[in-house]
Amino acid sequence: MPARYTHGHTAAVLANHAHRTAADSAAYLLPRLRAGMSLLDVGCGPATITADLAQAVAPGRVIGLDGAPAALKAAAGTLEARGLSDAVGLVTGDVHALPFEDGSFDVVHAHQVLQHVADPVQALREMARVARPGGIVAARDAVYSAMTWFPQRPGMDAWRDVYMSTARSNGGEPDAGSRLLAWCREAGLDGGAGSVTCSASTWCYATDELRRWWGGTWAQRCLSSFGPQAEAAGAASHADLEAMAADWRAWSEDPDGWFVVVHGEVLVRV
Repeated sequence: MPARYTHGHTAAVLANHAHRTAADSAAYLLPRLRAGMSLLDVGCGPATITADLAQAVAPGRVIGLDGAPAALKAAAGTLEARGLSDAVGLVTGDVHALPFEDGSFDVVHAHQVLQHVADPVQALREMARVARPGGIVAARDAVYSAMTWFPQRPGMDAWRDVYMSTARSNGGEPDAGSRLLAWCREAGLDGGAGSVTCSASTWCYATDELRRWWGGTWAQRCLSSFGPQAEAAGAASHADLEAMAADWRAWSEDPDGWFVVVHGEVLVRV
């Protein structure tokens, strides 16, 4: 059974994802990119990262793939706004069975994707299959249990517990970032010394602007994204979700507010 995407594709979620850039979300990959490389961005979402990667490998062939029509519509808008509609193709597809021939790309990239799929090991095998010999598979995912913040608020503690429970009931793994090495090894991608390189990086929200944006988007998601799924599954009541959203909003307005998202990363030489 396919996993259900826990965040959904509401306006709040797409706006959050559109905030991402290659600099803040794929810095571990950027030094490996060269002009003329072909690149597949799996789970491209609104394609802000895709657009940055396309500029890094121009004039190479770049494809953004996603399974959600709303995401691909947002991606098309991003590419048009950045003058990249002709440089980046958009394709509907599933990472478990990518619609490409073996060895089609120099680089296959996935950001915050493997935490949401039913079989991340099969997803990695497919990503490696469509990478050429000597090519790169790159993946970055969050580790929800390692997220930390100040001040502590009970609604935010409850948010993490309920979010992680909902994500797992949907067939995903919210601590995917800490499991990337294990999944690569299970997929048979650890073929020798140095073939899998692991790293970690963070997002930090501690300025007034970033705190209000980050807290505001999660307050919305408690009520319009993962929240209704949690309520339907009996993991939280509507009152619980309102309390989570209220504490997210209070945190976002606190000048002492600080939040860090921890990510795991892998680079695989195929």
